[in-house]
Amino acid sequence: MDTLRGLGELGLGSRLKRLSDHMMKEIQLVYDHFQIDFDPYLFPILKILQHQDGMTNSAIRERLNYTQPAITQAINKLISKELVTILPHKVDKRKKVIVLSKHGQDLIARMQPLWERMEAVVKRYTHFNSNSLIEHINKLEDQLATQSLSQMIIQDTKTTSANSIQIVNYQKNYASYFYDLNIEWLQTFFYVEAYDEEVLSQPEVYILNKGGHIFFAKLKDTIVGTVALMPTETRGIYELTKMAVSPEYRGYKIGQQLMQHCIDFAKTQQLKGLMLYSNTKLENAIYIYRKYGFVEIPMEANSPYMRGNIKMELTLKSL
Repeated sequence: MDTLRGLGELGLGSRLKRLSDHMMKEIQLVYDHFQIDFDPYLFPILKILQHQDGMTNSAIRERLNYTQPAITQAINKLISKELVTILPHKVDKRKKVIVLSKHGQDLIARMQPLWERMEAVVKRYTHFNSNSLIEHINKLEDQLATQSLSQMIIQDTKTTSANSIQIVNYQKNYASYFYDLNIEWLQTFFYVEAYDEEVLSQPEVYILNKGGHIFFAKLKDTIVGTVALMPTETRGIYELTKMAVSPEYRGYKIGQQLMQHCIDFAKTQQLKGLMLYSNTKLENAIYIYRKYGFVEIPMEANSPYMRGNIKMELTLKSL
């Protein structure tokens, strides 16, 4: 039995506190999932500062109607996370103003699409008719008990982002993304071999100038994934390699979009097929390769990758 619910309007304050705690916990799970170091309770202040050229402590307190200790605590937290900086007031030197740091601006830009999905999902959760606030809270809590708010936001974000991905060609200013994304992936799952470092450091020399191609997955203005096609000694067969997706965007099926783009591109170039090297410990990756038609072929003795223990090929002429 839910004792608080049985108190009706008399328990309104406690109900709102419990609901607030639950919502904050669920939103924190969303930030954690996307590897964003941010606390939900800091959102109002950060959002206010987003559109202001600095504000005093008292101005923030008046806008939010928070207690002074709550404002001070939140600002100190923002300072510790290097999301804001404190500057002298332009007119009254006795006062200080809080302004967003470069890190804070970058974090907001990264979180903005996520905030949009949060708002959309919460609207769906709370859009129903009721005759009183208590009845509305009852319905909302029933909804939250049935469906995880955090999982709904995560899934909605992934679906929306996946549908917004653009696959673009290599540009010189994307070279650092090609290196960083692949190095991170290798360090997470394996280790960086000398051959990897050489190729990733000079993609134009080792890939593009030899007739290869590099593609990037772009979400709005952010590069979130990459892949390369490299010619092999066998005419008409290209190696699908150097595929990596940013950690916070894994699970969006971006890797599959990159792979499909490579397959479609290879068909337009009338290639005979694609091949790749992988490792059987990457079970999900091997499953996806097979899903797209890749089959295992014998591994040569002088494989260029020490970590590779499986070689696969996709024949295009039959597709």
